[in-house]
Amino acid sequence: MGDKELVDRLKRAHEDFFNEIRKVIIGQDEVVKQVLISIFSRGHGLLVGVPGLAKTLLVNTIAKILGLEYKRIQFTPDLMPSDIIGTEILDKNRDFKFVKGPVFANMILADEINRTPPKTQSALLEAMQEKYVTAAGIRYQLEDPFFVLATQNPIEQEGTYPLPEAQLDRFMFNFLLDYPDPEDEIAIVKDTTSDHEAVLKQVVSREEILSYQDLIRRVPVNHQILAWAVNLAVKTRPQTPKAHPAAKKYLIWGAGPRASQYLVIGAKAHAILNGKYSPDIEDIKAVAPAILRHRIIKNYKAEAEGISVEDLIHEFLV
Repeated sequence: MGDKELVDRLKRAHEDFFNEIRKVIIGQDEVVKQVLISIFSRGHGLLVGVPGLAKTLLVNTIAKILGLEYKRIQFTPDLMPSDIIGTEILDKNRDFKFVKGPVFANMILADEINRTPPKTQSALLEAMQEKYVTAAGIRYQLEDPFFVLATQNPIEQEGTYPLPEAQLDRFMFNFLLDYPDPEDEIAIVKDTTSDHEAVLKQVVSREEILSYQDLIRRVPVNHQILAWAVNLAVKTRPQTPKAHPAAKKYLIWGAGPRASQYLVIGAKAHAILNGKYSPDIEDIKAVAPAILRHRIIKNYKAEAEGISVEDLIHEFLV
C-alpha cells in the first residue's frame, strides 16, 4: 500500500476513532486530538488538570479503541523505582526471576507524577526516553507502541516534587484539561448517573499504529516550513540575537532544539490526521501551544504584570 493510500486510511480511522470516543468522553475533543498526535508522533504527554475531569477514563478509553494494553500507576511519596520497572524475585527453584512492572504496557497513565521523589520519577522518564529498562544489569526492551501520559494536579502543591525543566522537556505535549462547558457537563452527568454503558469497538490494530507512526516520519516537509518551526523556537530564547522582544522582556529561558523537532513532527501528524499530505504553517500553529507552554520560563516581571505563558505564545505566533 502506498503512502497516499495510508494517509487516506488514517484519516478514515481518525474519524472512526472520534465517533467511538464521543460515546464516553464528552467535550474534550482538543485534548483527545493532541493525545492522538502524540501517540502517532511517538511522543509522550503531560496532562495538567484538577481532579475529577476523567483523566483515567480518557486514557483507558483511548487504549481500548486503539487496541493497546493499558496500565495505571498511582504515584505516591513511598513509590519505589522497582514498583514501576519491576523487580527480581527468587522462584521455587531458588533461581532469580524478573517480574515485569506496570511500565511494560503500551499506554501508561502516570497519575500525579509530581507526588513521588525524583529518584522514582527518573525511573519512568528513562523508560520514556530509552524505550527500555535495566534491572540487575540486564536490559529489557519495551514493546512498541509505547506512550506515557503523566498527570499533575495544579491546585495541590504541598508535599509535591515538581518535575525539573530538563525532565519536562522530554514530554512532547503539555495538555491543559479544563472544566467542561455547562452543556457538556449536563450530558456528562446524564450519562454517568444512568445505567447506560457504551460499547466501544477497536478501530485500528497495533500493527496499523506502527505503520502510521512510520508514515508520519516519511511525510515530506517544505524547507520554508522547517525554517518557520525552528525560527519559532528561536524567538523564545531571550539570550539570542533573534529573540522576540516579548521573550527578552518576560522570559528567563526559552525552548530548546527538542521543541523544534516536536513542532515539525507534531505538524506532520496534525496534517495527516486532517487528510493533508504535507504540513503547512497552520499545522505548526495548531500544535505549538501544547509544545511550548512547558518549555518557556517566565521571569518576575511577567509574574508581576500578570503575563501568562499563553499570552507569550500568542505573541510568538503572530
